Parts: sequence; structure tokens; C-alpha cells
Amino acid sequence: MKLSCGLNGDRGKGECEWKCKRVAFAPFTHLLFAGVLMIALSGCGFDFSQFFEYPIDSEVYTTRQRTIIPDATPWGLDTIYPYEVAKYAAAGYGMWHYGDGVDEGKVTDLMPTNYEAGSVTNKAKLLTFFAITDIHITDEETPCQVIYYGYKSGGGVASSTYSPVMMYSTQVLDAAVQTINALHRKNPFDFGISLGDACNSTQYNETRWYIDVLDGGEIDPDSGDKDDPVFGPRNDYQDRFKAVGLDKSIPWYQTLGNHDHFWIGTYPVNDYLRETYTGEEILCTGNVFVDPLNALDQRKYYMGAIDGRTVYGDIIGVGAVEDFTSPPKVLAADPDRRSLTRSEWMNEFFNTTSTPVGHGFNQVDASNGFACYSFIPNPDVPIKVIVLDNTQSETDGNYLDAPDYGHGSLDEARYNWLVSELDAGQAANQLMIIAAHIPIAVEAENSAMGWWSAHAYINQTDLLAKLHTYPNLLLWIAGHRHFNQVTAMPYNASDADDHPELSFWQVETSSLRDWPQQFRTFEIVRNSDNTISIFTTDVDPAIKEGSLAAQSRFYAVAAQQLFKNPVSDPPTGAYNAELIKQLSPAMQTAIQNYGTPIPH
Repeated sequence: MKLSCGLNGDRGKGECEWKCKRVAFAPFTHLLFAGVLMIALSGCGFDFSQFFEYPIDSEVYTTRQRTIIPDATPWGLDTIYPYEVAKYAAAGYGMWHYGDGVDEGKVTDLMPTNYEAGSVTNKAKLLTFFAITDIHITDEETPCQVIYYGYKSGGGVASSTYSPVMMYSTQVLDAAVQTINALHRKNPFDFGISLGDACNSTQYNETRWYIDVLDGGEIDPDSGDKDDPVFGPRNDYQDRFKAVGLDKSIPWYQTLGNHDHFWIGTYPVNDYLRETYTGEEILCTGNVFVDPLNALDQRKYYMGAIDGRTVYGDIIGVGAVEDFTSPPKVLAADPDRRSLTRSEWMNEFFNTTSTPVGHGFNQVDASNGFACYSFIPNPDVPIKVIVLDNTQSETDGNYLDAPDYGHGSLDEARYNWLVSELDAGQAANQLMIIAAHIPIAVEAENSAMGWWSAHAYINQTDLLAKLHTYPNLLLWIAGHRHFNQVTAMPYNASDADDHPELSFWQVETSSLRDWPQQFRTFEIVRNSDNTISIFTTDVDPAIKEGSLAAQSRFYAVAAQQLFKNPVSDPPTGAYNAELIKQLSPAMQTAIQNYGTPIPH
């Protein structure tokens, strides 16, 4: 086997010759990372300006066929802290095994009580698409993290502030995109949609990495000084690589998430934060959970950063101010860490090599920060997708929102726009899907308020009542909560026979950052009785053993075992089903000849 010396081009030839004589093993010890990724090269004549692709597994499965189940953690071992990454494997964290596929079959919770699903067959395919969400592309070396809240804690939502998966976000997205491409070759997608939180903290470089991965660009996921924790190319989270990119025949659309325009998805970016993003000194604030109203004006705790020179992403600069003789700093400042406004973030989607340009946003609305739009995926099928920005505005929220700006909200303009889109779709005999970042009518695990802002123009009860006046509304799809959940939204919960056509489904998709790291596919089908079936399927990225995406899965499982985040449908976190939706008599007639026939 020939070995790469892995040196940057500006290092001396003599050092290159010496390095090529020895074997450097990557210091990963857990069972999933078997060996070292080596590139077969011809001596030391390697062009270090080249970028390499990361291949995925040759076999691609959905969770209908095969699931991933975390192993039980062993008893009797000392508890470790989340930041003790090097101890994960020895302590039994991060291990997993394959399990059987899951399928709930036909779910008729929205149908009349006398509905007989057994004799109904799937007649014609109307639409097929995928949804990814909460990718949280992360610049792990930024001085604007909130690692302080997660590096020693367990339970609750603390893993969203720190876990080692944050080092591998671009590689995981690349693996998911390649998995989507493989599924597309078997059953073509009409489009794809990302449901928000593309980046972790509204940074320019995070946003560009995200778009460039989907475009198939060259990715250098290292900021500040150039680091190489594991000697050689393509074997650590800082190494440059060539993203494969989404199949160019698949148009993809973007939704705005709270992390895309708020600092860590939590607060509007003020002058202190904006300066800290592009500086060297690590962020210093109060405790946002203890004193949310004043935390950003306090200088009590350094939030910490990751040392990109280290294999396990060692944490630096975290703790109380009195523990430091001088302000801690990241390794180097970087102007590409600058925070983007709503308009600036939206405008980045016009700098793309995939379709459509803007990915749903138009430049007039982008200049105004208005992130709502609609589109017809297939002109031959009467289905309309309404992409709704239901994140809070910079002026909508305060400490009453416990304590952040991560709640759902609509102002008057966005609500009126939504109603006009629903009215137009209903009048045109179009079936409708609402795609938003934040779900509705769900409980928040850490807040008695739920996930809807108390400051919204319309409250959640009135919004639901309005949605229940549209018989053609099929779905509300969302992300935000980082787990998969399907919720029936009945028009009348006490009487299934009372206008079932006014009911709809809500389908939430998990994050590609946190366990279970899945995306979701949807297939809309017309049935023999002119009801609609919505086949929803969760998919684990098809990682190749020993890859960086496999490393991320190991860390995601470990973080779940340590933090015990809420997860639906344990132990797999996956939920697959055929969701049945009743149509009005008029729409049954209108839809009866549409779709691609399904052979039986």
C-alpha cells in the first residue's frame, strides 16, 4: 500500500520525504472507525490542491427495510461528561446495531368511523419529494458558540448547545445528499425541500458550506487558521473535500429557520454579538436560562469554542470569568464568520449552480426579508406547496418566550399572505401542502407555553380554526424539534364523522445533526376511492464504514445516550406510515383522472 504524506503544499520537500516513510494511524478508538482512511497515491508527487469525494455505502435502505438501534449502555461504569469524547467508546457510548424495518401501515385517524381501508388500493402516484431539516451546518471554531451550556451537562436540550457531532455537519449532509441521489435513481423525486435551520448561527461561512454541499462544490470546512488534526488528507473533520451534490434533475427549495437569522436560533444579533463573530475573543454572557432578559448584557461566563487542531475537538475558553486571567481567544479570527441578516441570508441562495435559482425566494422579497412563497412542483398535477416563514421576527419576542426567539409566530403580513394562498389554492381545486420550520399545536418539553409565541399576530387556536376551513389542505410539514412525529389534526376531535375532509396531517422530520440523523421522503397517491394516501418514510444516510459520516453517527448515538433528548418512537426514532386523507365530494371528482397509474 502506498501512503500519503498529507502535507500542505507549502511544506518542505525534505519533510515530505520523511513523512512518507512512516505510517500515521488516526487516533480513533471506537469500533465504528475501523482503521485509517488512506488514499493510494504515487509517491509524494501528490497535488495537495485536489479535493476528494467521500463515498457512501453501496447499499441504500430506508427505515422500512432496516433501522439503526443504539446499544444499551453498560451498567456500573462511571458517568462521563459529554466533552470527554475520547472516553466514549471505552465507556460503552456510541455503539449501535441494525434492527428490523418499521411500518405502521395504513393510519385512518382522520377518516370516518365506518371507513374500510382494507379494500382500497393505491391507484395513481401524484407527487414524490424529500424533506431535510435542521442540518445546522456548524463552524465549530467560531467564538460565538454556547458550549458552556452543554459541555458538562446531561438531559434536556443541552446537546443542541454542544456535542461532538457539530464537527461533522458538512460531511453528514454530503452523505444524506448522496443517499437521496441513490433513492432518486430508483424512484425519481419531483423536488426536495429543506425545512430550515440550514446553518447553526446565521454565519456567512456556514450558509455557504450548506449551499455548496447541495450544489456539489469544493468544501473547506475549516475556519480561521488551517488545521489538520489527523495527518493527511480526507481523514478528519477539517479536511477539504468535494461534495457530490444533489442530482441536477431535482429542484430544491428552502425554508427559513430560526437559526438562519438569530444567534444560535435564540436572540437577534446585537452589536456585541456581531463584533464577536468576526473577532478572536470568545463570547462572554450571562446565563440565558437564569436571566434571559439581561443575559446578553452581562459578562459572567465564557461560552467556549472548539480547538480545531485536536482530533476530538477539545474545548477551550469555557467557564466563569473569574477562572481566567485574560479573555480566552479562538485560534484565529475570520471575516467569513460574519452574521447574516434575513435579507443577506436569503440572497445567498441566488449564488447557486442548482435549480431553481433562489431556491424559491425571489429577489424582491429577499430584499425585504419576506421569506414566504409558493410553487407548483408538477404542472400536470394540481398540488401546491406553500412555503411559510413562521419564525419570530426580530421585534416579536422577549424573556416571556422562555427565554428565546425559537417559537412559531406569524405577523399580520405573513398571516394575510397565507390566507390568500390557501384561498387561491382552494378556488383552483389544488391540493395543498404547507411547509414551515416550526410545527403547530405541539407541546414544548421545557415550556408550559408550547411552541407558539405569545406575541404572534394570530394565536394558535385561531390559526388552527382557520386551517380547518380548507378541505384541500393535506399536510403541514415541519422540522425544528429534531425528531420524527406524525400528528393527526382532526377538524372535530370528538366526532370523526363531522366533516373529515376538513382535517389534515402534520408530519415533523428529525434533524440531520442530532440522533436519529434522518431525512424523510413523501409520496402522495390517489386511491381507488379517491381518497389520498401520504406515504411517509424516514431514511438514515447510507454511511460507509470508517467514514467521517460514520464518525458522526457514533457521536450522535453517544450524545443521545448521554443527554437523553426527547425522541419519538424509540429505539429507532423512525415512524413510517400510509396516512389517509378524506377529500370533499367535489375534489374527489376533480382529482379522479390525475396521476401516474400504479401497476398492481
